[in-house]
Amino acid sequence: MSNPQVPAVVLRSRDAASHGLTRHDLSRPWWEAPTRGVRVPVGSIDGIAARCRAALEILPAAAAFSHVTALRLLGIEVPWRVDRSIAGPGGGPGERLHVVVPRRELRPQREDLVAHTCTQPALAVTTWHGIPVTTPAQTWLHLSHGLSVNELVVLGDAMTRRKGPAASIVELRGLLESTHRMRGLAAARAAIGHVVAGTDSSMESRTRMILVDAGLPRPEVNVPALDRAGSFLALPDMSYPALRIAIEYDGDVHRTDPGTWRRDVERRQRLEEAGWLIITVTADDVMRHPGRLIRRVRAALAR
Repeated sequence: MSNPQVPAVVLRSRDAASHGLTRHDLSRPWWEAPTRGVRVPVGSIDGIAARCRAALEILPAAAAFSHVTALRLLGIEVPWRVDRSIAGPGGGPGERLHVVVPRRELRPQREDLVAHTCTQPALAVTTWHGIPVTTPAQTWLHLSHGLSVNELVVLGDAMTRRKGPAASIVELRGLLESTHRMRGLAAARAAIGHVVAGTDSSMESRTRMILVDAGLPRPEVNVPALDRAGSFLALPDMSYPALRIAIEYDGDVHRTDPGTWRRDVERRQRLEEAGWLIITVTADDVMRHPGRLIRRVRAALAR
């Protein structure tokens, strides 16, 4: 090789000659192939965004990244069951990229891609740093096929977080109501009424749905707790304000971070001094002993 210029961008193998490169040059160790027919400088594929940019070189113009890949690009929490069932969690090199196209004949046939066909009249697509990707609402609808109703609620909550929401319930509901042909619509219709904007974690969402599924009233989410004079006390994760019951989910950070632990203690002292009952929930309550949680909340509501 006579010292060719190594492009610092994605290079389609068929365009090698225009860069002064031969097929033999592309087999050199300073190149890698993130997907068949594409070469990049070795070490330049450092995440899912770089993998998607490389894949764009061989995808039809109408394609957009979708499903789990869209969640990864948009920074939305991937449902647990989905994340555990795929190779390379976190969007690593072992995880296949999901793409959607408007017509079946455009579907790329590649081992490293999962290709989907859109059955809607119009696909809701946006761009993320120049990469075409389905909108959060469209992604939520796509994932309704394969997720349970409760998993869709948790995902909808994740999209409408209190801090940095990716979508609004209005957007989720609007696309749902305008979509008439898609697998999973029944689950999405059952879930949308339970999605709550303004949550802080998926475990809080799961806690809420355990209570709702047990026939208990849905607790309010992140509603300020007030004393009897109307002064602010705290912002509990969930609550029944009229009954002065606060439900707090304690994750590992509450135990391992001293600052968080001290703030929790001070907040709960303020609530208790003002006559609030506090129900503390842990991962064991949610994942292993939901019946225990239900009994505690039911007893609190009946007091």
